[in-house]
Amino acid sequence: MSTDHISRLLIHDLVRSDLRASFAEDVRAGLSSESKRLFPKYFYDALGSQLFEAICLLPEYYPTRAENEILKRHAAEIVCELDGPTISLMEFGSGSASKTRLIIEALLMRQAELLFMPVDISAGALETSSRVLLQSYPNLRIEAYASDYYDALAALEGEKQGRGRTLALFLGSNIGNFDADEAHSFLRALRRVLREGDALLLGADLRKRAEVLEAAYDDALGVTATFNLNQLVRINTEFGANFDLRAFKHLAVYNEALGRVEVYIVSRREQLVSIPGLDMTIRFSEGERIHTENSYKYDLDGLSQLAGATGYRRARTWLDEREQFSSNLFLAVESKQ
Repeated sequence: MSTDHISRLLIHDLVRSDLRASFAEDVRAGLSSESKRLFPKYFYDALGSQLFEAICLLPEYYPTRAENEILKRHAAEIVCELDGPTISLMEFGSGSASKTRLIIEALLMRQAELLFMPVDISAGALETSSRVLLQSYPNLRIEAYASDYYDALAALEGEKQGRGRTLALFLGSNIGNFDADEAHSFLRALRRVLREGDALLLGADLRKRAEVLEAAYDDALGVTATFNLNQLVRINTEFGANFDLRAFKHLAVYNEALGRVEVYIVSRREQLVSIPGLDMTIRFSEGERIHTENSYKYDLDGLSQLAGATGYRRARTWLDEREQFSSNLFLAVESKQ
């Protein structure tokens, strides 16, 4: 990286050294419970992150294309919704920041310089994506946070003065991975980082036919299945387990009553699995499920209620041409506290 790039990049590495211990604790608790579960935040090791990038290119997985369509059409309109001569940009779960470029370019069309504050659990991914962005945009400055969301929010809350108007991004359908209580907690924590008049651009997948939703999470090529089962590979690698991937299968079902796609790993037969690194042996019955992920789907009324309950007002919503996905501008309103 050039000297100029280094001078425009600061990475706060807040990742705790006990991540492996946290993974161990969650695996132990999740696989010991009566209804077995694993946690979606552990999908994203190096291979898992690559697999997710591949999923985004699949014909069945419409959210990425739909959101790209919205941002290509409306990025300039979105950034014009915020007042003020200078806007800073913040993003949670930034990853490769490929879609973020559309917002960055729209902002640099209206102001001379831009401060971008991406948050991602992987310091390596942040450094890689930041290097590419700095090469592309000479007037961009990056202050990144390698952290989970809440540690980053705690750090950002103490630094909210002096950065001008802020636009926060939570793109993809990441909000759908939170249940109702978790979504409220996260959005309230983010609201404490924002000032009145700041805004959040929230991506949210919309309710639709079960066959469309289930295909998006169970593609014909089996990439999503590999992504889901990769968590078992990670447990084998990190804790010496003997999960036989051929003895498990991927399952995605839409629960219409709860408005969510539920993702499972299913045992094909009765079996015992040993995890020496956790001093565990786990019995599976045939057909027994490990719940690995929920992806909640929204309607516009639900999004307005979510905004109102967490300190925002849903000011604008943009849809793709097929009306499958929504980009929602939540304006931070005066706190009632």
